[in-house]
This record gives sequence, C-alpha cells and structure tokens, in this order.
Amino acid sequence: MARKKKQLPLLEKVTITDVAAEGKAIARVNDLVVFVPFVAPGDVVDIQLTRKKNSYAEGKAVFFHEYASKRTQPFCEHFGVCGGCKWQHLPYEEQLFYKQKQVYDNLTRIGKVEIEEKLPILGSGHTTFYRNKLEFTFSNKKWLTEEEVNSGESFECMNALGFHIPGMFDKVLDIRKCWLQADISNQIRLCVKEYCLTHEGYPFFDLRNQEGFERTLMIRTASTGDLMVVLVFFHEDVERREALLTHIAERFPQITSLMYVINGKCNDTITDQEVYVFKGKDHIIEEMEGLRFKVGPKSFYQTNSEQAYNLYKVAREFADLTGNELVYDLYTGTGTIANFVSGRARKVIGIEYVPEAIEDAKVNSALNGIGNTLFFAGDMKDILTQDFIQEHGKPDVIITDPPRAGMHDDVIRTILFAEPERIVYVSCNPATQARDLQALNEKYAVKKVQPVDMFPHTHHVENVVLLAKRG
Repeated sequence: MARKKKQLPLLEKVTITDVAAEGKAIARVNDLVVFVPFVAPGDVVDIQLTRKKNSYAEGKAVFFHEYASKRTQPFCEHFGVCGGCKWQHLPYEEQLFYKQKQVYDNLTRIGKVEIEEKLPILGSGHTTFYRNKLEFTFSNKKWLTEEEVNSGESFECMNALGFHIPGMFDKVLDIRKCWLQADISNQIRLCVKEYCLTHEGYPFFDLRNQEGFERTLMIRTASTGDLMVVLVFFHEDVERREALLTHIAERFPQITSLMYVINGKCNDTITDQEVYVFKGKDHIIEEMEGLRFKVGPKSFYQTNSEQAYNLYKVAREFADLTGNELVYDLYTGTGTIANFVSGRARKVIGIEYVPEAIEDAKVNSALNGIGNTLFFAGDMKDILTQDFIQEHGKPDVIITDPPRAGMHDDVIRTILFAEPERIVYVSCNPATQARDLQALNEKYAVKKVQPVDMFPHTHHVENVVLLAKRG
C-alpha cells in the first residue's frame, strides 16, 4: 500500500522580513528559513508549507493578516499565476533597492572583494511594454486558475495561447493582456487566436501526445518601427497555413517581416529549423546611436532595447577607450558591444560559441561600414588560448559578458595570462560574477560597480564591473 503523503504544517501570523536572490521573499520561523513567492517584506501572513528540508522550507501565503506599508497593487490580471513579473506587488523603487542590495551582497559575501566605487543602480525608463521579443505557445491544455477550478464551471474549450506555467511543460496560461511588449503584440496574438478558434482545422498543439497544428507564435518589435511575426506549425497544410498568414497580413499591414516554420520535432526550438518568408523581409533592423543591427528570427538581441543602450554606454565608459586599444569582446553574441565600441578602438576581436551569431556580427559590421572588427566562433576556452593571444596580440582591454554560469576556469587563467590593463565584466548573474572576481583578484582590483535594471518587475539584474590591473 502506498504511503500517504504527510501534510506539511500551516505557519500562522508570520512576518515576511526580506527578499531572496531568486525573487522569493523570506520569513524566519525559529531556525527555519521559509521562501515564499508573491509577498513583500512587512506582510504578516499564514504560510502553508509545500516543501520542507532540514534548514529551509518553501510555502505559499494562504491568508494575509497585515499588508506591508511598502506594497503596491499589481496591474496585471495574470499576476500570481503567470511565471513572469513576480515583483509587481513591490513599488519600483523597492525593486531597485533589493536588486542593488543583491548585487553588493553577492560581491562582498561571495566574492569577498573590495569595491572602490559603488554606483547606484540604473533604473529602466519604462517599466511596462519594455520588451522587444515575446514567444507564445499554443496548447490544448489550458491552465485553470484556482478561481476557475473553484467556480464549478465546465470548460468546453481548453485551448490557450500564452505562456507556460512554471514547472508544467504541457500547461499554458491563456493570456488576455500582457504588459511586457507594445500593445500591437496583444492585438496580433488575440487576432491569431480568434481566427484559429473560429475556423475549422486549426487544432492547438498537444505537447504530451505530439499532435495538432498550431505550435508557437513569436513577435519581435524594433525601435525603428519594424515588426516581425513568426508562426510555427507542426506540419504543412498549405491551404490553411496560407489562409491564416494572409489574414494576419491583411489585418496588420504594419508587419514588415511575416515568417513561418514547419516544426515536426518534439521540442519547440527553431534554431535548427528552416524559417520561410511569407511576406516582407527576413529580418528587422534595430538602431542604437546611429548603428544599425540586423535582427533575424534566430538572432539574439538584448530584449530591452532602450536599457541595453544604457548598459552598453556604461561598458564603453568603463573601457575608457582612446582609439589606440586592442579590445577583446568575449561572449560577443551578435557583436553588439564589439560594434558599439569599435569607433573608439584600434581593433576589436569578438569571440562567441554560436556560429550563426558570429555570422550576424560580421553582417552588422559590414552594414555599418565597420572595418576594424574580427570575429571567431567556437567554445571560449578552446579559442581564447595563450597561442591565440600570441598570434592576435595582447588585449589592452577585455570586455566580457558571459552566460549565467559565468566564465570557465581556463578562460580566467588565459585572461590572467593576457594581463589587459582593464577588464569590463558585464553579468546577468551577480553570484557567478562574484566567484569570477575572486579568481581575478590576485591581479585585478575592482574599481567601479554599476548595477543596471533590464527587467522591471522581475528579480533579474545586470551588473557592470570595472577591474584594473594592480600596480
């Protein structure tokens, strides 16, 4: 006989005291640290534990006795169910306070580094409609909220077009209005959904059973006014596909790039799939300080364009270029930073793992008439070696913007061998950045730190650190 799962306790009248690194808030009950989402420091709540370990537990607030004074009303109807924007209940100034605290706590506690100049966090000018790219999933297994389940209503149509529920690979929350991307995105998504629901032969995808027709919808907007829409189908059906795409093209003449993919694989990624143009161009153009960047359906581009510009300006200012420097741009992506700083450097060498991104980087240099960049594709630890540096020259400045995991030990060793005068370290994960700074500490001092908020209403934060070679 299967053992009955033990009911975890309900903790009553607990005061929330702080915010943790992953965006959840913290309460302490005796020696137990409890992580709770969607609450704010100062809230007094009853917590139903959902998971318990020896030193910590996880739970959810089931009743509020008191609300924190520093709390605001979430503006999105999907708050608390959707996986994004988990901090809407915190005023933006409070979000910035906790992000800045997270950065400096990580650098001093994990990195144990001394910081000469701590700059205040740079907030985002726009806190809604700030993203330039969103991806939506079609599913025939709509996620029902607690209110919907408790209503007793029977739901005949279980089709949804929206975001995956965290931890539920085949459940999708049907989104009515999303506040992340310009409203044209909402209009297009709702139009596509309505057409598929009111015309025969457009079944939403069943991820578990791998059947259906409509899979995903990607929308990219640009500051230039360009607009890209990519629809992904599970199999080809020329008549129905063309009818839907024609309908979208007629309803939204402002779309400059209307594309589609036929993806019969088990997963939704389109990086290895052919993308076909139905109408318009195969790319959109993004602009930054007079530079033009070609963004294709598979291209990586910072999703908050306006704040990316501010981030890159900080990186360029920290690099302190005079026009004579050899700059290495590590994890260059599509070469945005490399091209952005090229006008103030003698030469910029960009290295990136993804070959398609490097092709984009070369295209972007050519598009802007930039002749002093050189790009290499491959694993950073395999390309950035002592032999590479001896062949291409010792860099005066290294700019590095690694993925969340930070830099490989071999990469750090090669940087220490190269001994640039300055290192500008851009990171989306202050914890791994702190670890890497400690490894660089033997030769480099931390001069300045500038946190930058790219993603309002989330716990994510970018951070730029300037390191200078010790005398």
